[in-house]
Amino acid sequence: MIVDAAPRLSQIVREVWKPLLILAVWDVIVTIAYFVLPFKAPSLPLTLFGSALALFLGFRDNSAYQRWWEGRVLWGAMINASRSLSRAARNFMPQPEARDLRRSIVLRQVAYVNALRCQLRRQDRDAEVLRFLSKGEAEPALARANAANGLLDGTGRRIADAMRNGWIDTIQQTQMEAVLVDIANAQGGMERIKNTPLPNQYRFFPTFFTHLFCILLPIGLVESLGYATPLGSTIAGLMFLAILQIGDDLVDPFANTVHDVPLTAMCRTIEIDLLQSIGDPAPQPVTPERGILW
Repeated sequence: MIVDAAPRLSQIVREVWKPLLILAVWDVIVTIAYFVLPFKAPSLPLTLFGSALALFLGFRDNSAYQRWWEGRVLWGAMINASRSLSRAARNFMPQPEARDLRRSIVLRQVAYVNALRCQLRRQDRDAEVLRFLSKGEAEPALARANAANGLLDGTGRRIADAMRNGWIDTIQQTQMEAVLVDIANAQGGMERIKNTPLPNQYRFFPTFFTHLFCILLPIGLVESLGYATPLGSTIAGLMFLAILQIGDDLVDPFANTVHDVPLTAMCRTIEIDLLQSIGDPAPQPVTPERGILW
């Protein structure tokens, strides 16, 4: 996620430079053609087309931002639920003989959020899980297609073991299971966002009409701008291409790009809070790199 307050025009240009270069060349061709073979083009249809396109792109960007923000809200809920699970394990099972089980539940939750982060970003999950769990404890979950859900199931079994051992009662078990339900619901929401793209119409038509508008733009402007058409048309085209790119950047909040929801930083927050809750040393928070928080 870009957290730098300074404008990042260079980032936008890097993302749209190819169609922008083609547009600039086209603008020059149209300008030369106008002075060789003068023609007239009505400006009103282009104005109406541009206004309609701006509304269309704005609606698409709002839809993309809603997905991005929902992803951020779900990860905020995951942070809260992780803290609640750790607190319940610590306070419900103060017995010395339950120490290993308490510790296992907390470490499994840290491993769980890191496994979920890797699954959403399509990265290798095994190494992250094995940072917190032994190979024997991690293997049953890693053998499953959804390792994060496997870790969560294992945590549920350990809570049931605590109840059978008499370390918690059924009410406390129910409360801890309710936290696991909240965690599972958050994971399901994240997977829905990741696995369900925007409908094809939201992706194809804005791209098609934006490129069509950029093609028509110099034809409608050359009569009034003259030799300045390549500059004016390219700048106007840049605005529409940038708006189109914003929707592409935000539509997948777990794509592991600079526009991503900062999953690494949030997993580190959970790791710090939970490790400190059981008295283990914790790493430092993730800090922005060149204005980007991963």
